Amino acid sequence: MRKIISFLLTSSFGVIQLFAQTDRPLPSSPRVTIANGVLEGIEASGVYIFKGIPYAAPPVGAFRWREPQPVRQWEGVRKADQFGPRAMQRGLFGDMVFRSNGMSEDCLYLNVWTPAKTAGKAHLPVLVYFFGGGFMGGDGSEPRYDGESMARNGIVTVTVNYRLNVFGFFAHPDLTKESPHHASGNYGLLDQSAALQWVQHNIAAFGGDPHRVTIAGESAGSISVSAQMASPLSKQLIAGAIGESGSLLGTLSPISLADAEQSGLKFASMAGAGSLAALRNLPADKLLEAAAGHEWELFRITIDGYFFPKSPLKIYSAGEQAKVPLLAGWNSEEMNYRALMGKDTLTKENFAKAVQKLYGDQATAILNVYQANTPEELTQAATDLAGDRFIGFSTWKWTDLHSTSSQPVYRYLYARPRPGAKGGAVHSAEIEYAMGNLPTNKVFAWQPEDYKVSAILQSYFVHFIKSGNPNGEEVPAWPAVQKGVPAAVMHIDVHTAAQTEMHRNRYLLLSQLMH
Repeated sequence: MRKIISFLLTSSFGVIQLFAQTDRPLPSSPRVTIANGVLEGIEASGVYIFKGIPYAAPPVGAFRWREPQPVRQWEGVRKADQFGPRAMQRGLFGDMVFRSNGMSEDCLYLNVWTPAKTAGKAHLPVLVYFFGGGFMGGDGSEPRYDGESMARNGIVTVTVNYRLNVFGFFAHPDLTKESPHHASGNYGLLDQSAALQWVQHNIAAFGGDPHRVTIAGESAGSISVSAQMASPLSKQLIAGAIGESGSLLGTLSPISLADAEQSGLKFASMAGAGSLAALRNLPADKLLEAAAGHEWELFRITIDGYFFPKSPLKIYSAGEQAKVPLLAGWNSEEMNYRALMGKDTLTKENFAKAVQKLYGDQATAILNVYQANTPEELTQAATDLAGDRFIGFSTWKWTDLHSTSSQPVYRYLYARPRPGAKGGAVHSAEIEYAMGNLPTNKVFAWQPEDYKVSAILQSYFVHFIKSGNPNGEEVPAWPAVQKGVPAAVMHIDVHTAAQTEMHRNRYLLLSQLMH
């Protein structure tokens, strides 16, 4: 009789045991049937995982810079045990860890985690998570976005890959002419919308309820959530929204189609391509190389007349966005004060000079709301202004405008620094806490307090995804923002508690300067 040989592998999510050479067959792999065929995933301790599911045709060849195209049917059983390739990108961010199957222009894949006992039989709430990375990097395979912990909390969880940089946000007059919608650009956002359509058609096979879909994301992912809420293509496909640091209402604000087309012509000239056909014939790596260093400049989200019929600011101001509950906030140190000061030492005089350079005749007004009398206050004021300019204000503006709708808004300030960090909670510091993915490795000296904060923040997310309200018996009460009442902000840290909004005056001023 053959023996069972077991191997123990340590991963960032604990210990995985693999079996080989047994005279007993391994448990059958989970299978589901969706619109395009049969998928076979894997099971991990009571969670079914389906990786690398195509939700649109490969955006290559003639489909490069086209709206997502339908997936072809497949015959037999398609293995869904490996993450699909990540989108084309440069290695710009040091905090990203990928488990993807390489990198490719063929990148339109998503991943599903679902409780094994209820897969295909229940009507569970669904979380669709969009990764961050400035629309230049990132991937749905990153461990910090892993959906296993959420699935253990009774939520069918989906992470989505979408096109980035030149592949996702390139506009050009010839693309506009050939488009059936007379639009170009925004392909990455159209990918996300196509993924939401896929969820509507297929998530019931995994035990999910297509009428209970909450979309969420961090940074570019949060900006994406604000975009999907505003777009007529997506706003009817979602039941709730979570935004972690960022919206289109101030950060990465869209530009006109005409301006985007001019940027596209500039890039075509830089790439040495005299026609759209020539651009489509360039290898993906050559395109990526030609775009290097110009991503922020040339590949912006666009008011294209299709995904966005008008500016998102006008859509939200008119109350035309998705009428769904919103949970959103930002971190206590989204950006370091050095982003304002450059190489200059932070002194009161140098801070005033930096503000004068940025705001001109409005500098005095800015200094009045970012006041500082002591060195400690100066550091905080400069840090606050840097963070607000980067992403804090745009998130506040989003929650403020949405609070005038008929739906509740829950606003937070996340303040728990990662272990060993000096200062506050930096940009992206909350992701693994919120998703229940504090790793077991020793890269950071995780403390019991970190697990406490993670338990609280994930509980808020779980309650909100299930009910549209983050409150529950095991967490501090979180009041919704109410029109005409001093707004509540949930201060999330070891001592989590609701506080009255203290800095509305500075956001109102930044809002005035925005127009």
